[in-house]
Amino acid sequence: MVKRIELDQLTAFVAGGCGGISNVLVGYPFDTLKVKMQTTTNQYKNMADCFKQTIAKQGVKGLYRGITSPLLGVTPMWALSFWSYEIGQRIAIAFRPSNESHHPLTLAEIAFAGCCSSIPTTIVTTPMERLKVILQTQGQPNSVTQYRGMSDALVGVLKEGGVKGLYRGTVATLLRDVPGGAVYYATYEYVYMKLKVGDTISIPAALFAGGMSGVAMWSVVLPMDVVKNRVQASPAGTYKGVFDCAAKVLKEGGVPALYKGFGPAMVRAFPANAAGWAGRMGALELIRWVKGEQ
Repeated sequence: MVKRIELDQLTAFVAGGCGGISNVLVGYPFDTLKVKMQTTTNQYKNMADCFKQTIAKQGVKGLYRGITSPLLGVTPMWALSFWSYEIGQRIAIAFRPSNESHHPLTLAEIAFAGCCSSIPTTIVTTPMERLKVILQTQGQPNSVTQYRGMSDALVGVLKEGGVKGLYRGTVATLLRDVPGGAVYYATYEYVYMKLKVGDTISIPAALFAGGMSGVAMWSVVLPMDVVKNRVQASPAGTYKGVFDCAAKVLKEGGVPALYKGFGPAMVRAFPANAAGWAGRMGALELIRWVKGEQ
């Protein structure tokens, strides 16, 4: 059972945005390696080889290519995620009998709220990741168009396929993030409640629980992440849809092909998500201090 902390919607929104920025700054280089490995067939032997080739061809800057897109998009994305997570908890409570409305949340209710958190964020996540993936994969064999940066990529994508082109991969994003949200929030709340002492906010507990939530989520969603990135990185018409892409990936390399990028995903998951949750907790503490609630 998880004790619910009441947050007003603005506080949940702002604190979530701060957590998102922390997540991106810490984890982005590993995300670049993951995407590069997922969107090619046999170019890289492993994560270390991908790192060496990226540095040799593009320098350290190559690890951060496309970071502007998630930095601009991650604040509203994480903010929406934590805001809708809060709304999801309220919906779960609304379906309870009236005499149980003040009971702690169950893990099933937390997982339901986590699913809810992923639906509105798709509005921001899909175009943000579409531009990010395009920029991260430039210079690879299947990459044709070269863009100078996020603004240039945005103009190019809109010119080529309009808004629809910007939202390529929406279904794959939902299929990745809805179950991912359930695992992510349920893992965090479970681990955090086991570690924290008393009713005060614990940054060390948030760091460890946040890191474990990232590891748990990516262990579950990586196959659909591979499919999503393939769909978003490839020219229009390469795949008929999510399931066509998944079938072609399986035909190409079997089940192991769906787990490409597992190394950098796992290396990134703990520190990036630990930083994200700690950033959110730190923001909550600051907001409460400003409001005079401490």
